[in-house]
Amino acid sequence: MSEELVRAAVAVREQAYAPYSRFHVGAALRDEHGQIHVGCNVENAAYPQGSCAEAGAISGMIMKGARHISEIVIAGGGDQPCTPCGGCRQRIREFASPDARVTMVNPSGEVLLVRTLGELLPDSFGPDHLGSKRDA
Repeated sequence: MSEELVRAAVAVREQAYAPYSRFHVGAALRDEHGQIHVGCNVENAAYPQGSCAEAGAISGMIMKGARHISEIVIAGGGDQPCTPCGGCRQRIREFASPDARVTMVNPSGEVLLVRTLGELLPDSFGPDHLGSKRDA
């Protein structure tokens, strides 16, 4: 995991729109070409219409033509690791292999927890089960 990825996740966390929970989250991922894509959580008064930071970063990656997550960093608030929600674990799985590293950091960029996607989402169902090569 690079410091550049941590800095990107921490920086984009500051752009989060979280007027209801006041819980800001930033995510930065590296694609198969080495490019970094970022996203932040965006809440909505009509729950559950908001979007997670990981979903924003993945959308940015897809928009740029990439199709694989090699690693991802999630920056949450406080001293507890901000692990991806269940939906985001599955979103990440769509574009990452189970051995992809998922790192959770605090607002200062201090690493709180490192897991593989397989540890966060064991026995997952992914594109490989449907014969997909993620190039669609």
